[in-house]
Amino acid sequence: MASEPPPPLPKKLKSPPAIPTTICALGDDLLREIFLRLPSLPTLVRAALTCRSSLRAVRSSPAFRRRFRELHSPPLLGLFLDIFETDTPVFRPLRLRSDPDLSAAVRGADFLLTRLPDDVKGSAPEWVISDCHDGYVVLVSYTTDHIAVYNPLTRALHLFPIPPEEICEDRCVEYHVLSPEEDKGPLRVISVCHENSGAQAAVLSSETREWQIFPWVDAASMQPALQPGDEKYSSDNGKLVNGLIYWIEASQTSARVLNTTTLQFSRIDLPPRIEGQGELTVGETRGGKLCIVCTVKLTLFVWSWRAGEDGIERWMLHKTFPLLWAIDALTDCSVDDHELKILTIVNGFVYLSVYHEPDRDVWFLSLCLETAKLDKLCPILHLDHLCPYIMAWPPSLVLNKQSVEPIQILTYDDDVGRWETEN
Repeated sequence: MASEPPPPLPKKLKSPPAIPTTICALGDDLLREIFLRLPSLPTLVRAALTCRSSLRAVRSSPAFRRRFRELHSPPLLGLFLDIFETDTPVFRPLRLRSDPDLSAAVRGADFLLTRLPDDVKGSAPEWVISDCHDGYVVLVSYTTDHIAVYNPLTRALHLFPIPPEEICEDRCVEYHVLSPEEDKGPLRVISVCHENSGAQAAVLSSETREWQIFPWVDAASMQPALQPGDEKYSSDNGKLVNGLIYWIEASQTSARVLNTTTLQFSRIDLPPRIEGQGELTVGETRGGKLCIVCTVKLTLFVWSWRAGEDGIERWMLHKTFPLLWAIDALTDCSVDDHELKILTIVNGFVYLSVYHEPDRDVWFLSLCLETAKLDKLCPILHLDHLCPYIMAWPPSLVLNKQSVEPIQILTYDDDVGRWETEN
């Protein structure tokens, strides 16, 4: 009798398909670790605005934002130039083909300044650039007596009257914008007028829209004191660094300083003069420390303000950067015919122009004080007032009382080259 075949083995149950990991499952901490490795601020903006989980991870962590700023310098997007016979400054964007997110930021911004009013109280304004800081451009119209503070990236526009005649009549006045840290609080505009005999400041808040005028301060009362007649100042060379505005005296031995919090003037001594040096320019290192840079022919001298062995803070020579052959290699011009001019120093980057005779070529360059890398950014056709525009941290990535309302999520369409909104 034939044996019966063994019963069939039970079928193995198939495992359920693995659930794909989505960005929502990563968690805020892991998302932030990923975002720290992104190459630039525009890339972070693009990543954060792709979904609400990414946006929440960025907006909810001030510590992450501080760390990102430490690792990534704010990107330079281009230059504003005041050109004769134009009613608004001209923007010269950098050609950033190697970074599509930087290019997208430039394309999506209003660097043509189209939101500026073209008719104020029946007059056609002619806007002159006065300052460029924290993502804002400060423009003055002397035909309508107005100040425009405009962010081309967010299209936020503030229009204010100029200060009353008691501070600006028959005096040279300059303006600086002070944006609140992480968009907490009102925006402020500082107006300062200088004479050799003293200075006066006024401040306007975007909340009150009224000028608060501070008393005139005689030069003799500023500390440390100088002998009468020792000071001579230019009216428009103030540099805003870490809440202080510095003006270099003509002899380059001292500088006036305005504390923008207390609105008090003081004075500091400058580094010892080097034979053949050009103008001194105040700025900040990558770590936010005060520094001064000047040129001696085609060498950059950098001083930093720090404590010596005796514990007393003073100006100390930090580094020198011989640029003779580097500029020759970048510009392909004779090294004997260059003229170097420092424009500004931001977060450890020195932005400068190089003028070449007899071809009259002008190049815009940057030097990283940390790596000593010199880059040729773009050619410039005009040597008039140049203001580098550096991207600031967008308010949309900060969670505060002004931004608790729902916002639109953006996705970038590479095919059409623009951002699309998701409600």
